[in-house]
Amino acid sequence: GITNQRETTVLWDRKTGQPVYPAIVWQDTRTSDYCKMLQEQGHADSISEKTGLVIDSYFSGTKVHWMLQEVPGLRQRAEAGELCFGTIDSWLVWKLTKGRRHVTDYSNASRTLLYNIHSLDWDEDLLQLLGVPRSLLPTVHPSAHLFGEAEIDGFRIPIAGIAGDQQAALFGQACHENGMAKNTYGTGCFMLMNTGETAIPSEKGLLTTIAWGLNGKVNYALEGSVFIAGAAIQWLRDGLRIIDEAKDAQYFARKAAGRDEVFMVPAFAGLGAPYWDMYARGAIFGLTRDTGKNDLIKATLESLAYQTKDVLQAMQEDAGIQLKTLNVDGGATTNNYLMQFQADLLNVPVERPA
Repeated sequence: GITNQRETTVLWDRKTGQPVYPAIVWQDTRTSDYCKMLQEQGHADSISEKTGLVIDSYFSGTKVHWMLQEVPGLRQRAEAGELCFGTIDSWLVWKLTKGRRHVTDYSNASRTLLYNIHSLDWDEDLLQLLGVPRSLLPTVHPSAHLFGEAEIDGFRIPIAGIAGDQQAALFGQACHENGMAKNTYGTGCFMLMNTGETAIPSEKGLLTTIAWGLNGKVNYALEGSVFIAGAAIQWLRDGLRIIDEAKDAQYFARKAAGRDEVFMVPAFAGLGAPYWDMYARGAIFGLTRDTGKNDLIKATLESLAYQTKDVLQAMQEDAGIQLKTLNVDGGATTNNYLMQFQADLLNVPVERPA
C-alpha cells in the first residue's frame, strides 16, 4: 500500500517517465495571485460546491495550471497527450509498475481542485476553468483497489491500497465511526473528522474531503489544515538557533511557565483553516524588555494548540458534534508540555498512540 504527501504536484513524460519540471510541494504559494483572481471572478462558491475545497495555492490544480502556463512547451506537450499529471501516489505507482498504470485514489483526487467529490469524476467545468487537459489525469479508483503490481527484484507485488497521508492517519487511528477525529502534528497540523457517508459542506472555513473509498462506499471528512506547526519548531532551531534540537523546546517552555504575556502567530506561509489568508504573515505579540527566549519558545509551542482550537471549534459547529476524545499523532506529540496544554485548552482528553 501507499500513503503519501498530498497536493504535491508532478508532471512527467509519458514515454520516458522523467519529470519535466521539479515537483511543486503543497506549501508552495507561487499561485496565490492566480487564486486571488479566481476568487475575484466569482468562482469560489461553485468550486467549493463541487470539490469541498477553497481556492488556495495549497491544492494541486493551480500548480498544474502554473506549470502549463509558465514553463515553455509544456502546454503544447500536454495537449498532445505526451505528459502525465499526478500527486505523489500516482507518480510512485507509475514508477513501481514501470509505466503501466497511471492511477490515483479518491482521497488524493479530492485534493486537486479538479475532482467532483459527489459525482466521483474529474469535473469538466473545472478542467476548462484551470486549463487542464483531461489526457493529463490519472484514472481514479477507491482507496482499496488493485492499482497494479510493482516489479521488484523479479517479484510482482500487488499494490492494493492508496490513501493520502492524513486520510490514512484517520483510518489508522481507528476513527472509523461518524464523529471521530484525529489531529496530526507534523510540519503542519491536520485535523480530520469522519462524517460517514455524508459530505457536510462547511460554513466555518473548513474543507469537505473524501476520507476513503472502501467496500463500495465512500466516507467523507471535515478537515482543518494548518500550514505551520512543527515547522515553527524547526524555525526556532534552524532559523533563530535558540534551541539545538526540537525536543529541547519542552524544557525551555516549562521554564517560562506562568508567564503568559507572549503570543505567536506562525503564519510563515499564510494562514490555513479556518481563515484561508494567503497573504497573512507571522507575528509575535506581547513583547516587553523582560521577554526572553524561553517566552518565545513557549509561545511558539502553544501556537500549535491555539490553531488546533480554532479548527476544532469550527469543526464542532459544522458537524453539530461535540468531540469526546481527540486522537493525535505526529512528531510533536512526543512533547508532553504541548499535549497537556492542548488537552487543557480544549477541555477534551488527548490520546496518543502508546
